[in-house]
Amino acid sequence: MKTDELRQAYLKFFESKGHKILPSAPLVPAGDPTLLLTAAGMVPFKQYFMGTALPEHKRVTTCQKCVRTGDIDNVGKTTRHGTFFEMLGNFSFGDYFKAEVIPWAWEFVVDVLGLAPESLWITIYLDDDEAFDIWHDVVGVPADRILRKDKKDNFWEIGVGPCGPCSEIHIDRGADVGCGSPECNLDCDCGRFIELWNLVFIQYHKDEDGAYTPLERPGIDTGMGLERVAAVLQGAETIFDTDETGIVRDRAAQLAHVEYGDDPRTDVATRVITDHVRAATFMALDGILPTNEGRGYVLRRLLRRAARYGKLIGLEGSFLPLVAETVIGSMASPYPELSQDRERILKAIALEEERFAVALEQGSSVLESVIARIERDGGKILQGDDAFKLYDTYGFPFELTEEIASERGLTVDRGGFDEAMEAQRERARAARGDNAYLDKKSEKYHDAIGDLTTEFVGYDELAENAEVIAILGSEGTSLEELSEAEQGEVVISRTPFYAASGGQQADTGMMVSSKGAVAEVANVSRPFGEVISHEVTVAKGTLKVGDRVIAYVDEDRRAATMRNHTATHLLHAALKQVLGDHVQQAGSYVDQERLRFDFSHFEAVSREELDQVELLVNRWVLADIPVEIKTTTLDEAHRLGAVALFDEKYGDDVRVVGVGDVSLELCGGTHVSRTGKIGLVKIVSEGGIAAGVRRIEAVTGYTSLRRFNEANDMLHDMSELLKVPEDMIIERTERLLDELKEGEREATRLRQRLASGGVDSLISDKIMIGQVPVVAASVDLSDQEALRNLADGVREKLGSGIVLLGSRSGEKILFVATVSRDLVKQGFNAGSIVREAAKVAGGGGGGRPDMAQAGGKDVSKLEEALTAGVEVVRAHRAS
Repeated sequence: MKTDELRQAYLKFFESKGHKILPSAPLVPAGDPTLLLTAAGMVPFKQYFMGTALPEHKRVTTCQKCVRTGDIDNVGKTTRHGTFFEMLGNFSFGDYFKAEVIPWAWEFVVDVLGLAPESLWITIYLDDDEAFDIWHDVVGVPADRILRKDKKDNFWEIGVGPCGPCSEIHIDRGADVGCGSPECNLDCDCGRFIELWNLVFIQYHKDEDGAYTPLERPGIDTGMGLERVAAVLQGAETIFDTDETGIVRDRAAQLAHVEYGDDPRTDVATRVITDHVRAATFMALDGILPTNEGRGYVLRRLLRRAARYGKLIGLEGSFLPLVAETVIGSMASPYPELSQDRERILKAIALEEERFAVALEQGSSVLESVIARIERDGGKILQGDDAFKLYDTYGFPFELTEEIASERGLTVDRGGFDEAMEAQRERARAARGDNAYLDKKSEKYHDAIGDLTTEFVGYDELAENAEVIAILGSEGTSLEELSEAEQGEVVISRTPFYAASGGQQADTGMMVSSKGAVAEVANVSRPFGEVISHEVTVAKGTLKVGDRVIAYVDEDRRAATMRNHTATHLLHAALKQVLGDHVQQAGSYVDQERLRFDFSHFEAVSREELDQVELLVNRWVLADIPVEIKTTTLDEAHRLGAVALFDEKYGDDVRVVGVGDVSLELCGGTHVSRTGKIGLVKIVSEGGIAAGVRRIEAVTGYTSLRRFNEANDMLHDMSELLKVPEDMIIERTERLLDELKEGEREATRLRQRLASGGVDSLISDKIMIGQVPVVAASVDLSDQEALRNLADGVREKLGSGIVLLGSRSGEKILFVATVSRDLVKQGFNAGSIVREAAKVAGGGGGGRPDMAQAGGKDVSKLEEALTAGVEVVRAHRAS
């Protein structure tokens, strides 16, 4: 059975059991900040198992693409590990349970896949007698083939939230596979016994105290590794030998001019490239781009690890896009969007490979010098600050430094690296979040609100009569009332307030109760499910649960936000027209003041292109095109060509926002009724925010008018200041700048003449360290080149000696060190001298043994820094 045949067989089987087939969700978990990547089939359905949202279908089946990097260091080194895989799964959200799923599982593996019953083994949780009885009495599995396992092996839980026992189906591939030991069993890691399928019985809720409470409506979450089962069905030795994976593996080997299976060393590299490029291709498809944090760092690490392993087996030039092309070709049938986005995916991978080639060349040289120094000194540890410099300056992942160091018998100081990386690590932790189902605040929200829901009426109404159905205090604790000046969160039965979502920021406004209480609404959110929570401060009276209120949205703020949101759609369409169809939305922010639009593009947008985009958007505004909004099915929206976003989750029914034949997007935000209501759209900035991601900021309506007036006022003020008409401001400014530059050049020439005359003075103040003349002094030169020229002049006049000069330049210090060639041969190093001096002043730098330069941040430490540099010379002389 081919891999794609297995996909279809599984999905069709469970469709016949009443399941809805859903497409794979993106690798970016939609609306879930607690997860970095989609790492399991159940991730898109997490809220249903939590009970914080109602599923549209109680029975669902999927083939979910997943990325896990916990075992990345083992990928390639073994044939079992991989970062990218697909998970076949069937799910029940409070519908069927063990009595249905266990017989179905047996039916599928035996009747559909044709696996021999006598080759199958079953594991269950220690005290799960219900599962044992179904496997034994209903399915007919012999009791001696049903093994009871402890919590470590057969109980599924991730922190607080739903959990339960599980049952696994394993296959014995025969005594001729694996270790050959007569004692070999399911616990052996030799590869003879393979887990095919894990059936998780979600029947408990674990709270923060570790107590387990039975769920009223238990669920089912199963996972079958597609590649693993395909390998079994195809008689393939490993997951790298199946029809879909093997073709990628062979392409990597072909490019390297090696034969897979001939050499363990090249086999490792080939497997790394195969797996990592598969993962990277799908991550790029889902809008992830290489960066230095979060999921972007995962992608960067995968690509750079694959690139380095390619270099190790002789792959020169760019090869990762060639492998990615094979991935796209092999997976285009189940994932046709790969072919549609081929150009963008390959470009993202190619650019990162190019960046890494440059970084590898520069960083390898630096790393080699660091390792050489450690080996020369007899050390065994590469310090954390050196590893951080490689990461921060050259883009070297820590793991790459660690691998290269390990090959030379060195270990890397992880603690020191972590300390230097604290800021980045904090951001990465924020991106990864908590792997638990619910954090403490969410747990309290759930307890306080329960099954309450809020009806959103804000598409049509800006004021609404409603009932207060819940009040929450800090951290989601339930309250009965809020008094004057108190803050809290209020849930009402119906609301016109838009909750922050999809980049659009929340409405603000007020609530007025029938008893005279007034509460100011500062923010609105959806803590989970269909609940809309309003963050309020009570300005007058007391607001209580059960009160009737009228909720008023700030109309001017909403109108301005709507202008900006619709303008964002027009901007997206214009960028596609001007730059190309590869442009994809990578993020947005819309409030009453401005719009911010992030998009995929691999180079700076030129001024001419920005002008074209701006002109196109304003043409559409002046055309006063009707904005039409309708609700339709997701399938119909796709058929119409509506643009969907990678990080949004859509149900069966979706809201489609159309602007004539200009734009058609899936969007839950609020919009103007006609483009003419937007007013002037003015782009105010464009720049890069990450590799392959650009950001445009723009304003509309009254904000555009305000900015125009501010610019006009500024021109008027400049005209008066320069005493010229407004149309001559540029000419006058250019003339003044030319005069200023000439004055600066003359000042530099004067300083250099003065400094040259001071060479003798500097030499007269030299000190002798043994037989080595050392000049260490502060001078008044704000230009690095002038400082370097002076240092060279002093060294030349000395003949043999060491020079360390420092100079204040504004809020920083410039350092230059030079060492005569005879002293370089004795081991004196200008880079070491200047590095230690700069470190005292809170900076850094380096260079060649005979000349190096650096910078410092603390100008008060100049003299102390020069002393530290002299001490390096003294210490070397003493050694």
